Amino acid sequence: MALLDKPYHDLFFYLPDNALHAIADDVNAHRISDLDHGSAPIDDVTISSLGRALLPALSRPDQVNQLFVDHILFALGVHVARKYGGMRPITREARGGLAPWQERRAKEILSTHIDGRLMLKEVARECGLSASHFSRAFHRTLGAAPHQWLLKHRITVAKEKLRDRRISLSEVALACGFTDQSHMTRVFTRFVGVSPGAWRRSRLD
Repeated sequence: MALLDKPYHDLFFYLPDNALHAIADDVNAHRISDLDHGSAPIDDVTISSLGRALLPALSRPDQVNQLFVDHILFALGVHVARKYGGMRPITREARGGLAPWQERRAKEILSTHIDGRLMLKEVARECGLSASHFSRAFHRTLGAAPHQWLLKHRITVAKEKLRDRRISLSEVALACGFTDQSHMTRVFTRFVGVSPGAWRRSRLD
C-alpha cells in the first residue's frame, strides 16, 4: 500500500531479448537466457544514476545528442546483463586504442554530423569495430567519450566562427549543431566559463 499525495514521475527502461542478445554479441559473450533479480524490490544505484543522467535529455528532446543517449543506454544494458544476467566475455578483447586511420575516420564522421544525430554503432561500424570496443578505444585514444569529444568540437568550431563579426550568434549556433542560440549559450558557458557573446567581445574589442 502506498500514499501518493503529490505529483511524481516514473522513468522506465525496457530491455527486450534482442537488445540483450546484441550486447552479448558485441562483447563476445554467451547470450543471456534469463535475468535473475530475485523477488524483492531492488535499489540499484547504477541504474538510478544512469537514469538521472538522462533526465536533462528527456526534458529537452530537441537538444538531445544521440551519441550521449546511446552511451547511457549501452552502459545500462551492459550493467543489467552483467549483474542480473551473469554475462561474461568468452575472450578478452584487445585493450589498445584506435589505429590512426580509425581515429581520422571517427573524427571525420563526428565532425560531419556535428549536430550529434547519428548512432554510436554507425561510427563504430565505419571503424570496423563493435560499439563497445569502439567506445573504449576512442576514450583511450582521445581521453573522452565520443559524445564528449563532439561537444568540445562544437565549442572549437563555434570559437572560430565567433571571430567573424558578420555571423550572428544564432547563425553560429545553427552552424555548430545547436538547436538555437540559448542552447549554444548554455553549453558554451559550461565549457568556457563565459557566454559566446562575452567571449566574442573579449576577442574582438
